[in-house]
Amino acid sequence: MTAEASVDTGRIVLLTASHRVAPGLLSWPAWQALRSADRVCCADEAHPQLPYLREAGVTVEPGVPGAEELVAVCAGGRTVVVVTSGAGESPLTDGLARLAGSGRVAMPGLELLPGSYDLPGARLLDLVEVMDRIRRECPWSSRQTHRGLAKYGIEEAYELVEAIEDGDRTELREELGDVLLQVVFHARIAEEDAGEPFSVDDVAATIVEKLIHRHPHVFGDEKAETPEEVKAHWLRTKAIEKQRESVTDGVPLGQPGLALAAKLASRVRTAGLDVAVPAGEDVGYELLALAVAAEAVGTDPEAALRAAARAYRDAVRAAEGLGGRAAGG
Repeated sequence: MTAEASVDTGRIVLLTASHRVAPGLLSWPAWQALRSADRVCCADEAHPQLPYLREAGVTVEPGVPGAEELVAVCAGGRTVVVVTSGAGESPLTDGLARLAGSGRVAMPGLELLPGSYDLPGARLLDLVEVMDRIRRECPWSSRQTHRGLAKYGIEEAYELVEAIEDGDRTELREELGDVLLQVVFHARIAEEDAGEPFSVDDVAATIVEKLIHRHPHVFGDEKAETPEEVKAHWLRTKAIEKQRESVTDGVPLGQPGLALAAKLASRVRTAGLDVAVPAGEDVGYELLALAVAAEAVGTDPEAALRAAARAYRDAVRAAEGLGGRAAGG
């Protein structure tokens, strides 16, 4: 082995940390690298990790040396940790890549060390942050109200259903985002209410509490082996929570007619009530009877009618000499 080959060229560690995780909450390998490094540096003097590193006794030098200087610093087996701040390190990494490609310099080892990772759902924090800024700075968004946005909630829900029925995975992902936006937007508006403000965290806390309470077979001691038993648990806990007088209480009457009829029929059947379907000569009663019959055999009459309507649309387009999907869905 030659003397040149035996030289320890050292190590450069690029330490990353998620901005969605509280500063100072770093992994044990990250803390080990920081404490054992010969030098720690950071280009961003306002980096949120710096106060916590200094509190832990880690000396952080302001600024990051250029590529050639950094390679020279590492010579002799030294380790330099660079606390990264996103795109700010691209000149450094580009410079290191050029040096390595030149073949002129014995390069130190280069390691990318994640100091913290995003947990599932972490990108929701980005959505909340973006929505907060839009609410403050956008002339249109800053003037919106719950009532004014209501129609968009309905539209987005229908577009989501259409994406599901079309089986379009790309469209499904986008429409789920649009529905989620409505939730975050309304929650952001609710924060400004003078009388009863609440935030998106309150919204999330409410649904978490509800889900836990209505799933005692998951979070409690009760047992449920079948979907029917799960539904029975759900209905029992819901009835206790709401303390409703009628099984029809809580059914939104403003929903589409077939869906409304099916929902009422489902409530009646689940409650074990013997209620005759009203009869009449109006076409509405015929539709009601069809919806009740469909629900009884597990068919969603609203979805069934949409499927039939799409077939009708395709027939119309065929008669017009057209093909494929109609513009605008």
